[in-house]
Amino acid sequence: MLSQLSPAIRQYLVVTGNYWAFTLTDGALRMLVVLHFHGLGYSPLEIALLFLFYEIFGVITNLVGGWLGAHLGLNRTMNIGLALQVVALTMLLVPAVWLTVPWVMAAQALSGIAKDLNKMSAKSSIKLLVPGDAQGKLYQWVAILTGSKNALKGVGFFLGGVLLMGLGFSGAVAAMAMALSLVWLLSLALLRQDLGKANNKPRFRDIFSKSRAVNILSAARMFLFGARDVWFVVALPVFLSQTLGWNHSQTGGFLALWVIGYGLVQTLAPRITGKASGKVPDGRVATLWALALTLLPGLIALGLMLEGDPATILIGGLLLFGAVFAVNSSLHSYLIIRYAKRDGVSMDVGFYYMSNAMGRLMGTLLSGWIFQWAGQGSAGLQACLWVSLALLLLATLVSVKLPRSEQPL
Repeated sequence: MLSQLSPAIRQYLVVTGNYWAFTLTDGALRMLVVLHFHGLGYSPLEIALLFLFYEIFGVITNLVGGWLGAHLGLNRTMNIGLALQVVALTMLLVPAVWLTVPWVMAAQALSGIAKDLNKMSAKSSIKLLVPGDAQGKLYQWVAILTGSKNALKGVGFFLGGVLLMGLGFSGAVAAMAMALSLVWLLSLALLRQDLGKANNKPRFRDIFSKSRAVNILSAARMFLFGARDVWFVVALPVFLSQTLGWNHSQTGGFLALWVIGYGLVQTLAPRITGKASGKVPDGRVATLWALALTLLPGLIALGLMLEGDPATILIGGLLLFGAVFAVNSSLHSYLIIRYAKRDGVSMDVGFYYMSNAMGRLMGTLLSGWIFQWAGQGSAGLQACLWVSLALLLLATLVSVKLPRSEQPL
């Protein structure tokens, strides 16, 4: 049956399968590390530090990874990412006494490099597998790849908990390492060898994009993801646990379901934003959706200030925020593939996802600092929400400068 599919479709299935397998292990590993080291008595700050290098190296990898993809080909950068994740998992199979904070931080740094090499390669390759005049199909393929990744990341959270309960920490890590090794071997055999290699080799100084559209979209993306993580990463889980009294299973389960739902909405974004009527989105559509999202953190903060039921306000607000944010994220993921140059596509995509990682890092650091500075509890969460609104307003103002359909890209 697979032999009857076009070469482009077969390559898309290989790329998507790689991305899915990697995403499952990435989500599961994060949950395994959090739960296992919490059980060992590590403080929340120590556990947070375990992921610090994961985020920092994500910024570096996206910036350099696009240059590597243009020189080596996207097949090689994707396979390098899979191999590095296997190595990162293997590093956690050492005896328990060796699992110190620096050792686990190093393993997480390697996992962060692997994740962003894999993501950059997957997103860039879609540009090369879809004809340049098939923008509707491009949007649909990007939405499916992006949405399924986030849904599977939520599934990975559950998988990590199940594996930890059934196999223990070492058994769970070993099972994931073996499964991903098999995926890596299949990818080596099936992924096209010249995918994404630039005809004109870019210089290293070309890692910074010269495209005005890419630069504007990258800035908007940085503010967008900073606005999400400034209240979602630290403030929200701590508020659910300490203020609302939710246990770890309730908090983790709810956030995992939120991520799954967020991913499912992303896959539907083309229909929501007009593809069903034969239209593909442009900068104007991205600006309007960013503006719609800007209102939501403020409404949630106002609800908490007026002392409404915090559980109802947060759950309802989170569901609405997640749905609108998912559409914004899917729009951006399509636009960067549309704006990126076809020759050396990974350069533009890598720069863009570097901005994404910068936004996540900025939001993570601000989330902990603002939540603690404002007194934690409801006051701390409200402060994070107002900062989120300010960052989203910046994302909206930047998005105004994005190209419209009638303008050259």
